[in-house]
Amino acid sequence: MSLLFWVAIIAIFYFFMIRPQAKKAKEAKKFREALGKGTQIVTIGGIHGKVTEVLDTVVIIDTGSSKLKIEKSAISPSGVANEQELVRK
Repeated sequence: MSLLFWVAIIAIFYFFMIRPQAKKAKEAKKFREALGKGTQIVTIGGIHGKVTEVLDTVVIIDTGSSKLKIEKSAISPSGVANEQELVRK
């Protein structure tokens, strides 16, 4: 009986904690890989910009007054600009 209890606890932990987090990470990776020239983005630091060039691990964005080179991992997949992209499609 005790073993069944612990198996149930582990299963609940997996389905409510680990699986959703892995799914969210997979969606974020897919979003970052799909970045292209002209995409409006928001960084995790709150900087808004438009992608001008995509390299292997970095992206160059135009913020209006300057151009910044940032890591792809610093782009927020849940930013406001992402919602604008969805509306456009």
